This record gives sequence, C-alpha cells and structure tokens, in this order.
Amino acid sequence: MRVDRQGPYLILPVKAEWEGLTLQDIFKKKWMLPKKLVHQWRMDRAVLINGDDHHWNTPCNKGDRLKIKVLEDQEFLVAPIYADIDILFEDDHCMAVNKPPHMKTHPTEEKEETTLLHAVSFHVYATGEKRKVRPIHRLDRDTTGAVLFSKHELAGVLLDERLTKKEVHRTYWAVVDGIPSQNKGTINEPIGRDRHHPTRRRVSPGGQSAITLYQVLESSKKKNRSLIQCTLETGRTHQIRVHLSSIGHPLVGDQLYGGSSDFYRPALHGIQLSFIHPLLEENITVKAPFLDDMINLLK
Repeated sequence: MRVDRQGPYLILPVKAEWEGLTLQDIFKKKWMLPKKLVHQWRMDRAVLINGDDHHWNTPCNKGDRLKIKVLEDQEFLVAPIYADIDILFEDDHCMAVNKPPHMKTHPTEEKEETTLLHAVSFHVYATGEKRKVRPIHRLDRDTTGAVLFSKHELAGVLLDERLTKKEVHRTYWAVVDGIPSQNKGTINEPIGRDRHHPTRRRVSPGGQSAITLYQVLESSKKKNRSLIQCTLETGRTHQIRVHLSSIGHPLVGDQLYGGSSDFYRPALHGIQLSFIHPLLEENITVKAPFLDDMINLLK
C-alpha cells in the first residue's frame, strides 16, 4: 500500500477491503488500535477524510484519502545520547538497528548507562526530528544483532500486533560447546526463574511455555564446537541460552549457563529480522553483519 507524507500527516488511500467501514471500524477492527489513541485522535481532529474531519461515523469509499497526524514532534522516551550504531533499515515509520555487545536495548533502571534506545533517539534527533521511538522487542545486553524500532505511535501499535501474531520473525546464530547428536530439533521446555540466582533462568515445570527450533549449520571436531541456527516460537528471557544449555550444549562464553570461557560474551547473534511493514504491508527482511569475531570461533 502506498503511503505518502505531508508535513506531520500520513496520507494513504482507503483500501477496497475497507469499503463501507467507518473510521471507527478501521481503527478498532482492522488496525486494533487502543481506545485511548483513537479517542485522542478524535479530540485533536487528527484524522481527515478527503480533507474533512467530520466523517468518523460515515462509511468510507475505496480511494478516499485518509490523512492521519502522527509525525508531529514528540518528546523522546530517553535523552538522545550519541553512540556509533549500524542502521540496517529505516523509513518514516520504523527502523532496524544492529545492536552492539555490552549495550542494553533500553533502560531498566532510573540511572542507566547508554542504551540502544538512547543511541537510536540521538540518530533520529540528528536528522532534525523528535519522535517517540521505542523498541518492539529486545536483545540481552551481551547479544548482538537486529532490533526493530517504531518511530511513531501508530507504527508501534501495528508492529506490536504483528509481534503478537508471530509476524515478526527473528533468526539467531549461536556457537555452542560440543556437537549435538541431532542436526535439528525442537526444544519445548518451560522456563522460569532460578530462585538461587538473581538473574539466571532455568527449565522449570512451573515456568512459562517456551519453544526453540534449532538446526546445526556447521561443526568443528577440532574445536568441539557447533554453529547453530535458532528460531523462536516464544520470547522468554535467556530462552536460547537456557534451552541449548538444557540439552548439553551451552553457548561458548556463556559461563552463567555452563559454557566455556573461550569468548568474551555469550556467542549469540540476531542474524536476520523479517517483518511485514506496519503501513506499506510489504515484507521486509534485513540481515545483520557480525560486529565481532564470533563467526570465527569454529576456525
């Protein structure tokens, strides 16, 4: 779907499948927008149909021009702070960033070190815009790879919905100790907190459901290590680390879960991110290059 921009407004055509629906129907039934956002738009007269703001309960026609004011300046969620980051994809609505190691995705404490959200906010600020950018998902502090951000509230709500519907696909590469006996498999084990450690998780019958699909891409008998590709059906904290450790193959460098100390961090990288664009409705796939020598651990 074509989406144009005019100042703070997005301009998009009413699609054939929206024919006969009111704005209220489109926003609540098609886009699943929260009532608070729809109410705010109505109070602010932020939505126009063919230049008029009085058509909230009038059925729309195919080809009508829908204008929504979502690109106005907004305060950042955190102070913009410069950090060198690799932008994998960006437009007016969302962006994908290659997260470096030793950096949190977003702040978890009031006084926080520079996070990826700080750096992304600075990147947007440097372009002359002020947007309430926020991450749609997260990676652990020491995990590298692709992270998806929304750049305005509408895009954020639509991407959250895509994530819930499992339409945001993340692929990870991990280097593990040992060589698995099976080339591929599914680990379906619930994960919960380890009551003996403040941050560690463990496979626990009383934990949250967690499903990891894995495939061995390459192995080195000399190094006794394997490169494994993982995809997630769920998104639990430390899921890949816990699950691979549970089958006897912890990540190289992941001493928290029994891995060797041969790498300076857990050897895990978000290699690919695929999603349906929140507004253009196109399939977007980005690949995140390695930011260190993790890929050389098998050599």
